[in-house]
Amino acid sequence: MQETLEDLLPEALLGFLACSTPQAWVEQALQNQTLLLIDHAQCEKKAASTAMSLMYRYVDRPLLLTKMSQLAREELLHFEQVIKIMGERGITYRHLSASRYAEGLRRHVRTEDPERLVDILIVGAFIEARSCERFARLIPHLDTELAKFYRSLVKSEGRHYEDYLMLARRYAGNESEQDIEARIGFFAECERRLIDSPDETFRFHSGMPMTA
Repeated sequence: MQETLEDLLPEALLGFLACSTPQAWVEQALQNQTLLLIDHAQCEKKAASTAMSLMYRYVDRPLLLTKMSQLAREELLHFEQVIKIMGERGITYRHLSASRYAEGLRRHVRTEDPERLVDILIVGAFIEARSCERFARLIPHLDTELAKFYRSLVKSEGRHYEDYLMLARRYAGNESEQDIEARIGFFAECERRLIDSPDETFRFHSGMPMTA
């Protein structure tokens, strides 16, 4: 029996995202698995770098330091695992241009703390949640080895989403719970537009494939 999104993902994560990954993206990913794996590796490396940069900038927040240290280690391990799978498949890791996705979210981050930190953490939650959802969408269509690997990532990426969201709420400063939910809603809509709108370049977080 084929696993469904509901089998693989918690209800809260599915509710957090304002849209599902388009089936057209899933089909494009399956047709471009080499690019998918290369960009996946790049995403893991970037995720570790983001966690490390937060550790360097916000040295006075012990919980953030602990969570980001754990996250960076896990993301680097995932990077190593993707590189290993690529090597076994004869795929050479190389630099790819970044998708519009992360920058499309980060351009809305406020400039002054603590609002800046809150927004960065919310963006992190969306990136991790979308990664988790895309792994789950792909799993039923992949070979046994890659499906098993992605199934293991669903759990860790889901935990990363939860940690980012928890930290955003913790460090919200004078913002009310209503303000935070409104900010989450704002980024949810920004993220939905990036996922649902046409995208010229295929990447792990790219939007709707453009028709020929």
